[in-house]
Amino acid sequence: PPPAAAAAAPAAATAAPAAAPAAPAAEPVQLSLPAMLANATAEQQKQILGERLFPQVQGLQPELAGKITGMLLEMDNSEVLLLLDNQEALVAKVDEAIEVLKQHNAIPEDGAAE
Repeated sequence: PPPAAAAAAPAAATAAPAAAPAAPAAEPVQLSLPAMLANATAEQQKQILGERLFPQVQGLQPELAGKITGMLLEMDNSEVLLLLDNQEALVAKVDEAIEVLKQHNAIPEDGAAE
């Protein structure tokens, strides 16, 4: 029995250190949003912005978050960046998007806006 236990210990010892460096290594790679966007293609930029924007829109309009996020991503990237930094501006744009959806009968008049 002792040799088996000894064999298991080195395996566990090598497994733990191998997993440990992954977490600290991820932090220095964390670029600022503008830096990430500067190094990305146009398609990747929209993806990155959408991933940041969706949770914020979802907090305001859970039912329509996907549709509204898509609408907001039609704007210029610099405008989307402003929305990510300014909750008031985001709320105003989300409300504006809801009005557009209502005008085009994409959602009921008494829908998720209130």
